[in-house]
Amino acid sequence: MPKLYRLHRAALYAAVFGMTLALVSRASAEEIIIGAATAQTGGLAPYDQPALAGLRMALDELNAKGGLGGKYTAKLIIKDTRSDTAQTATVAQELIDAGAKIMITPCDADPSISAGQLTQPLGIPTLTLCGSAPVLTAAVGDVMFGTYPADNVQATAVANFAIAEGKKKVYLLTSPDSTYTANLPEYFGKVFEKKGGAVVGRGTFTMGQPDFSAEITNIKSLADQPDLIMTAAYEPDFPAFIQQLRGAGVTVPVYGADAIGTPTVKGLGKLVDGVVYTAAGYAEPGSKLEVFNTAFAKYAGHAPESTYEVNGYEIGLILDQAVKTAGSDDPKAIRDAIAGLKDFDGITGKITYAGTDRMPLRPVALMRYEGGEGKHIQTMIPDAADVPAP
Repeated sequence: MPKLYRLHRAALYAAVFGMTLALVSRASAEEIIIGAATAQTGGLAPYDQPALAGLRMALDELNAKGGLGGKYTAKLIIKDTRSDTAQTATVAQELIDAGAKIMITPCDADPSISAGQLTQPLGIPTLTLCGSAPVLTAAVGDVMFGTYPADNVQATAVANFAIAEGKKKVYLLTSPDSTYTANLPEYFGKVFEKKGGAVVGRGTFTMGQPDFSAEITNIKSLADQPDLIMTAAYEPDFPAFIQQLRGAGVTVPVYGADAIGTPTVKGLGKLVDGVVYTAAGYAEPGSKLEVFNTAFAKYAGHAPESTYEVNGYEIGLILDQAVKTAGSDDPKAIRDAIAGLKDFDGITGKITYAGTDRMPLRPVALMRYEGGEGKHIQTMIPDAADVPAP
C-alpha cells in the first residue's frame, strides 16, 4: 500500500472517528438523566407507582416534542427503594453514579430525606413524588422540593371545614412511626383549637400492627365524647382501624388526608361513608384535570386511581419549565428556576414556589366518601395566616 494512501486513509479514519466522538458527545450533552428512587414494592408502592406513571406520561410527551425545555431528552432511570429508608439512600447513590442531574424521591419524608442528604452536597435538584411533610425541605436544604400540598396546608383545609360543619371536639390518632402520621393530625389540632374547637383526647398506634382495640376502648371510655376523629393513618392501618371502629359500634365521623384517597379505601364501600379526605385536585366537567384523566386512561390503559397520577405529570411540566427558564442542563440553574416558579399553570391549578420554603402553594380539594365514591366538597387554598408552622 503506498505511503501517501495510508496517510490519507489514516486522516480519513481520524476525521470520521473525531466526528463520531463529537456526535456521541453532543448526544450525551443533549440528554438529562432523571433518577427515580421510588417504591416499586412495599408500603409506599400504592402512592409512588401512580405518581411515577404520571411522570412517565409527561416525559414521554415532552420527549416527543424535543425534550425538556424543547432541547434535552429526558432519560428516566428507575430503581426500587422497596419502601425502605436505608435502601432509598443506596439506590439514590447508584443513580447519582449513573449521572442523574435531577432526582425523584418517594412519597414520604423519611426516605426522601435520606436521598436528599446525598443530593444536597452535589447541588442536584430533588423532588419528592408526593411527600408532603413541611419539615422535609428544611431537613435537607435548598435542593429539596415538595410537589404535593403540604401536611400543614392539608390539615388547615380539613380543620377549617370541620369548624364550618359545626364540629367542636376532636380525638387525634397519631403514630410516631412516620412524619406524616405523627404531625398531620397535630397540625389539624392546632388550627381546630385556634378556631374554637377542643382536643378531647389523643391516642397512638404502631404502623403495620392492625390491632386497634385498645385505642377504640379508649375512645369509647372518654367522658367527653368527640364528635370527630382525625388521623393520618393509611394503608394497611386505616382500613383496619375503620373496620374495627365501626365493628365496635362507634359511629363518630373520621377525617383523614390524601393517603386514604386510594382504591383500597374506596373499595371498603359504605364502611367509609362520611370519611373526609384531601386530594391535589378534582376533575370538574370541562376542566384541565378531566382532560388529563381521559388522556391518562388512553396512555396507561386504565383510568387514574387518584390524584397522584396528575401530580406526577405536573412534576414533568415543572421540570420542563425549569429547564426552559434555566436555558441549560446545569443542575444549579434548574434548581434556581424551580425555586423561582410563580403562578405556574399546572393541571390542577396554579403552583408557586417563589417566596416559599420550597413546599408549593397550590389548591387542596376536600373530598368525602358517599356510597363508596369520593364526592367533591370544595377546593381551596387556605389563608397563609391559618397554616401552622412546621
